Amino acid sequence: MRFDRPFERYVVGERHRSRGRTVTEADIVAFAGVSGDFFPLHVDETYARRTRFGRRIAHGMLTLSLATGLYTLSPEWVIAFYGLDRVRFVRPVGIGETIAVESEVAGLLDRDPASGIVVVDQTIVNARGEALVSGRIRMLVRKESASTGERE
Repeated sequence: MRFDRPFERYVVGERHRSRGRTVTEADIVAFAGVSGDFFPLHVDETYARRTRFGRRIAHGMLTLSLATGLYTLSPEWVIAFYGLDRVRFVRPVGIGETIAVESEVAGLLDRDPASGIVVVDQTIVNARGEALVSGRIRMLVRKESASTGERE
């Protein structure tokens, strides 16, 4: 999603598809180290081969984190990430798999005179267009009338 303009310029129903990004072994190792999540499905090949997935897979939260890196975020307009709802991990993400984010503006919530919340339905997909993770995100975005004011 492109969070690159004032709240008033979003339109319910507008769609966007991000560039792709390939999930690597290094991503999984780094995420395990940062998060402390060393569950063997992610870091132990022998264990993972015996599971229903038959291979090591990326952490679900890693996949969500990588998706945020595929957003366009303008510091001029974005105040903060506001929330995440209805998350479902539909398919596993393997090492070497390329992901992208397909998004659609689902709602616009007026918050106060300076900001609003852009509600976006997003699906993280693989190169075949299969859904991997779905959910709804909320981004707190500055209003145009507040763009010259003090930053929060």
